[in-house]
Amino acid sequence: QVQLVESGGGLVQAGGSLRLSCAASGRTFSNAAMGWFRQAPGKEREFVAAISRSGGVIDYADSVKGRFTISRDNAKNTVFLQMNSLRPEDTALYYCAAELGVYGGRFVSRYDYWGQGTQVTVSL
Repeated sequence: QVQLVESGGGLVQAGGSLRLSCAASGRTFSNAAMGWFRQAPGKEREFVAAISRSGGVIDYADSVKGRFTISRDNAKNTVFLQMNSLRPEDTALYYCAAELGVYGGRFVSRYDYWGQGTQVTVSL
């Protein structure tokens, strides 16, 4: 069992930065691939970034590539999402997710555990 708690969301002006954190409970974090997803009102949940359990494989959605960076600290059971050059279209509820395997990838259905989400709002 893995419990996930996101933090770090907030209100920021366009062009600003935020760093999201996702703290995981349990001893299986180092065995879990992690992902970040987001969901805007009226839209489906979409992939943002993923990282393998070793950190050796990383993937980003085209919309955030070059602006967002995913990383993990297995010693602290935490995964991060550094978000720079934020845009109003990045406004959404951001979720972290865990998949008990090597790499979760881009698909929502691959992930076994989800956090409650943290709101990111980017104003003009």
